[in-house]
Amino acid sequence: MPERLQQIAACVFDAYGTLFDVHSAVASQRARCGDVGEQISALWRAKQLEYTWLRSLMGRHADFWQVTGDALDYALDAFDINDAALRDDLMQAYLTLTSYPEVTGMLEKLRSGGMKIAILSNGSPPMLEAAVRGAGLEALVDHVLSVEEIGIYKPDPRIYQLAVDRLGVPAARISFQSSNAWDAAGAATFGMRVVWINRFGQRRERLPDGPDVELQSLDALPDVIGL
Repeated sequence: MPERLQQIAACVFDAYGTLFDVHSAVASQRARCGDVGEQISALWRAKQLEYTWLRSLMGRHADFWQVTGDALDYALDAFDINDAALRDDLMQAYLTLTSYPEVTGMLEKLRSGGMKIAILSNGSPPMLEAAVRGAGLEALVDHVLSVEEIGIYKPDPRIYQLAVDRLGVPAARISFQSSNAWDAAGAATFGMRVVWINRFGQRRERLPDGPDVELQSLDALPDVIGL
């Protein structure tokens, strides 16, 4: 049994990779991407994250929609794909990513237990609105928070402070869930209790702080926080 977290008053979720399957966009166009679809998707995601970190360090912020498009352009070019229609369809698919199968039931349990629920994401507000609406999660989430309110990407501590300020809950009473180990480390360094959703059996990062709990999916989260 995983460790139980005590005195949790709010659950905050990363969006991409945690609630929503980032690889479902390319999967929706599998026939058009051919045998390199999975490789395109992996490179797209890797470059998307890399560009958020680099833009933050360079002080050259652009919203996540532009970053996502730039990363896709890189990935398609890397595989010598010059197809404007495919590019447009992949970007549109990113607005309606598939949520992981356990997400709705898990959020319903948190809601019925009286837990405050928020999303804290690199995504721009229109992207997050579309994803939440497409997955039918509007009634299950109290706040959808975007880094655009601050103008820099995770893991800058100001982003995690945004959740504390908006929820009115101290960091030590927030359970933060992310599938991204670097994001989990950022939230832990900030002082949140952290549940790493390690969906793909990754190794732990060699960073100063790590998660309190490691799960393979979000199914067990209500038990971890004592609901």
